[in-house]
Amino acid sequence: MSILFVTGCGSPDRNFSKLAEEFVDTTLAFSPVTATATGLHRYQGRNLDEQLDDMSPDAVGHRREYYRHFRERLQNVQPNTLSPEARADLHIIQNQVELALLDIDDIQSHLHNPTVYVEMIGNALFTPLTLAYAPLPVRIHDIIARLNKLPLLLDQASTNLVSSPDIWTTVAQAENEGNIALVDKTIRAAVPADQRAEYDRAAGPALDALRRFQQFLHDNLSVLNGYNWRLGRERYTRKFRDVLDTGEDPSTMLEAATRRLQEVRARMLELALPLHRQYFPSHSPHADLPVGERQNRVISEVLDHIAQRHSTPASYLDDARADLEEARRFVAEQHLLTLPAGSNLQVIPTPVFMRGLYGVGGFNPAPALEPQLGAFYWVTPIPPDWTPQQVDSKLREYSFYKLKLLTLHEAIPGHYVQFQYANQIQPPARRLLRALYGNDPYVEGWAQYATQMMLDEGFLDNSPELRLTFLKEELRVLANAILDVRLQMLNMTDQEALDLMEKQTFQEAAEATAKLQRAKLSSAQLPCYFVGWRGWLAVRAHYQHARGASFQLAQFNDAALREGAVPLTALYSLLH
Repeated sequence: MSILFVTGCGSPDRNFSKLAEEFVDTTLAFSPVTATATGLHRYQGRNLDEQLDDMSPDAVGHRREYYRHFRERLQNVQPNTLSPEARADLHIIQNQVELALLDIDDIQSHLHNPTVYVEMIGNALFTPLTLAYAPLPVRIHDIIARLNKLPLLLDQASTNLVSSPDIWTTVAQAENEGNIALVDKTIRAAVPADQRAEYDRAAGPALDALRRFQQFLHDNLSVLNGYNWRLGRERYTRKFRDVLDTGEDPSTMLEAATRRLQEVRARMLELALPLHRQYFPSHSPHADLPVGERQNRVISEVLDHIAQRHSTPASYLDDARADLEEARRFVAEQHLLTLPAGSNLQVIPTPVFMRGLYGVGGFNPAPALEPQLGAFYWVTPIPPDWTPQQVDSKLREYSFYKLKLLTLHEAIPGHYVQFQYANQIQPPARRLLRALYGNDPYVEGWAQYATQMMLDEGFLDNSPELRLTFLKEELRVLANAILDVRLQMLNMTDQEALDLMEKQTFQEAAEATAKLQRAKLSSAQLPCYFVGWRGWLAVRAHYQHARGASFQLAQFNDAALREGAVPLTALYSLLH
């Protein structure tokens, strides 16, 4: 199936659109698992929903050659002859080509990161189970077809993986247990009666292969732990450049984030002092302490008091659902933007196989080519085997106020609204390009900017507790940026990272530990929140200045969201 990418803006745009169309179709066909999630089900006579990604050395080599050759072809494109929309697409494709080659040639995730395989399998099976792109029996047939191919993929994984850092292997084991439960329990329970025998025939060998792979991870890969999860300065700088696409280097961003962290702490003290007097009328304001110690003492005492209001493990998901409806009403009443018609959003527990990366929650959008299907706001439940101390730490970190902020960020007016807009972009191939390979700072920056907008417009009656919690969230964003640069290229130690989060940004121990794990599982992703947030505010400021008295907030938000996840430098041009 080929998706036309027609623009009608003149010959250069038409020529480029054909090139972009090829890139989208070809690279998506490299990953049938991703294709299903985006709504591309058939391509060149292949039923992609029945396939798994080919991770053999020959297939990886073929992808390498394709990206190398495509990079050469892109050099013939003259950006100054293209329309602003086409230039934005060109930037996205150039970045993705460089990132793909960096991973295949230098980082080599397929040789060192077992979570690549584990999460691919989880998504391959979970997506057809939960996305109703066809009747359930058809989707179960697709799952069975993928289960039959799963032993081969795991053989490829066991052959490919030559070394892995301990943290990646440990997380892969936990997520692989989630896959075993997904196959053995969750999917099995959903299989119609007349397909159970066929499912059991496929599930048996697949479960055997998953358990063998679990043994491989535990016995073999766990001792081949010499690979360093740190990228180092050169590789990290390259990845940072192509992921963020702002022209800023990691060191400059690190300086800005470190400076802003101190500014936010000072503002938090200003907000906390009146609350401190209210909560603790007989308490000392700690004016005798040095500035940093006073900030820690006063702010911590106020945050600790605020954190006492929180969900229970049983009410956690229901509270998130109630927060979602509250946010929806406020956006509509204040007309901050045009909410998408209909509601295909579900609040569900984070799939087990994704909890290594999503320790708190996340968002999974509707497929770009099938936007009518479901979107999911994931909320990660508290594990039943946690100690009371771990449970208390998690609930205090995600207090009454923090859970609201999480919902604003992930759902409304954050990622859910953003992706619903993006899923209306025309033509479909441009929509698919920007959904698959869109700019991460645009994506994460919108969610941060949108949350700030809600508070600035008076959400929750201008609650000082909510604002203070949001400033704590900003510290978390800043810590994300600082951690990523210092861990990946400056050899920051675990203890230094935990000290930053717990002593400088008021994170609970469980939250800090989970974030450190995430920082070791990803790279150049955590800074996207800070960089994107700044970028969104800058674009809005330029837009507001240009419009003067005619500026309307909803008009800006709608126009910016209609573009999809373009680099923020390109967004400015597209809106002017």
